[in-house]
Amino acid sequence: MTDDENEVLEFPEDDEPTIDDIDLEQDPEDEEEDEELEAGADESARIKELEDRYVRLFAEYDNFRKRTAKEKEDLYASAVVEVTKQWLSVLDNIDRALDAAKAAAAKDGEVDETEDKMLQGLELIKKQAADVLAKINVTEIECERGTAFDPNLHEAVMHTEDDSLGENEVAQVFQKGYILKDRVVRHAVVQVAN
Repeated sequence: MTDDENEVLEFPEDDEPTIDDIDLEQDPEDEEEDEELEAGADESARIKELEDRYVRLFAEYDNFRKRTAKEKEDLYASAVVEVTKQWLSVLDNIDRALDAAKAAAAKDGEVDETEDKMLQGLELIKKQAADVLAKINVTEIECERGTAFDPNLHEAVMHTEDDSLGENEVAQVFQKGYILKDRVVRHAVVQVAN
């Protein structure tokens, strides 16, 4: 071997630091920035969490308010229906008394002053009762001869064959029905044709 062959190859020295020369500790300024970022991230996460809780709480309160209003309305409607049911028999008796008084007056042919005042008084009581029902939004179910039978509003107790009426039409009304908005207080009792 020659001297040239035994010669050791030497690498030029670089100014770049080696792994042993690198300080693995972070710069204190970098640590502060990281802490600020973490604190900012924690704070924004906390804000997001609070906003989410607020939105849920608001939605829950809104649902509670709507549910309470609906329950209150239903409670009022139920009370009106129950009280009205109790008074309907009184209203029916007023109608019967008025019809009987008119029939008696028609039978006699002549109405004296006392009978006329009694008829007027009964009619005023009937009108006053209708006004009270109207104030609490209870209305009479429209039902007369020829009206189409609706099982949601009418109660059929008899059937009859009548050529002057179509199929499933009311032939006669035995008892008036009443309704409160969309809630039936009492079904109209009717006779249905064909």
